[in-house]
Amino acid sequence: MITPFFRSYDRAFTVVEGDCVKLLGQFDFKFDMIFADPPYFLSNGGFSVQSGKMACVDKGDWDRLNGYGSINEFNYAWLKQCRDKLSENGTIWISGTYHNIFSAAQMLSDLDYKILNCVTWVKTNPPPNLSRRYFTHSTEFLLWARKCKNKKHFFDYEKMKMISGGQQMRDVWTLPAVGAWEKSCGKHPTQKPLPLLARIILSSTKEKAWILDPFTGSSTTGIAANLLGRRFLGIDIKSEYLTLSAERRLEIENGKNRKEYYTKMMKYNPCINICGGNNCTMECSYEYNMDLPF
Repeated sequence: MITPFFRSYDRAFTVVEGDCVKLLGQFDFKFDMIFADPPYFLSNGGFSVQSGKMACVDKGDWDRLNGYGSINEFNYAWLKQCRDKLSENGTIWISGTYHNIFSAAQMLSDLDYKILNCVTWVKTNPPPNLSRRYFTHSTEFLLWARKCKNKKHFFDYEKMKMISGGQQMRDVWTLPAVGAWEKSCGKHPTQKPLPLLARIILSSTKEKAWILDPFTGSSTTGIAANLLGRRFLGIDIKSEYLTLSAERRLEIENGKNRKEYYTKMMKYNPCINICGGNNCTMECSYEYNMDLPF
């Protein structure tokens, strides 16, 4: 029996501790969307820049292969489990860099997903390149794929057009990296920004949708999901990150915090008529007969 590490009072936010490959096989439930930011396996003693200072990129054992023979083997294992947990018209988003995104794309094809887009996220505030021997890394990639090649997926074309100033939204998004305001409870070494997750969620889910993040970290996916009236399950192997996730979710129980975060998140996604706005009470009428089975 799976025991939640933390669950919000309204049951719209649940996080579980463990290996997603093992846990996903232990219950039967279908999600409308999955966002995954899997390990890039960069913990090799290198250096980068954090807050203007040189810092080691080693993140911990979770960023090493540990038991898997290759990145392809690892990506195949978790993507196989995720495919089983998607609804027939569900979609999955995968975040990555050149270190892992090509492997993920190959495994998606091997598992018979249909790749819909490869979005390029251009960061407005990337860290500088210290070696001065190659170009500054200022982008990440987002693969978007659906489970079934012959089933229609949900895409809110009109909302994306509105955010894009009345034009079709392109597959290049210029958005900031994580801001200081998103680290009030602490920080995760690979944390993604709320505006990025908000755009992903708005584009590919309806209100009350169920969203899964199998490598949840500090649960930016879940915070964005709840601010936008969606429901969330996150899985992570590190209890310290799940504690951070819980603290972040409790933080937006406060109406003032909720309004502030929502406003900052939607600065880069200006659209109307969505749940989660300034007058939202967070008391969404979720269908509890569709609750998680644990």
